[in-house]
Amino acid sequence: MKSVIERYSEAKEDHHQTMSASAEAKLWQREAGSLRQQLHNLQEHHRQLLGQQLSGLDVKDLQSLENKLEMSLRNIRMKKDQLMIDQIQELNAKGSLMHRENIELYNKVNIAHQENMELRRKVYGHGVNEHPESSKARDNILNTENEDALVTLELSQPQSAQRDKSETPSIG
Repeated sequence: MKSVIERYSEAKEDHHQTMSASAEAKLWQREAGSLRQQLHNLQEHHRQLLGQQLSGLDVKDLQSLENKLEMSLRNIRMKKDQLMIDQIQELNAKGSLMHRENIELYNKVNIAHQENMELRRKVYGHGVNEHPESSKARDNILNTENEDALVTLELSQPQSAQRDKSETPSIG
């Protein structure tokens, strides 16, 4: 009697598992069919957004499609504008930094020029004036108030010590 009951229980479990497997297969088949339908709907909607396959749409559907496209276009333009604003702010910050660095370099050039003139006075005597062309570098350096001015620097070779001391040496 026990063996008959055990065989019955085993057969019932096998039948239940078989039923579960077929039920699960049916569930997945329904899910796959649903996903295929969603894919088809999305592809059709995508083609309509591209202006294709519009012949089956009535005026209300076309108006709805137009409103969606206009909303999308507004969102795209807002995003583009924000990116451009961010880039402009970044470029302005870089420009400001470059301007400050340019002012610092201008000040360093001025200090170097003053030190050079002081050294020349010590080497050649107190009465030595600046060579007329040596002021070109100083005059053409960026004006700290005008960011658009062109920076032009000129360098000249130092005169040798063997030249006539009456000749004014050139610096730069």
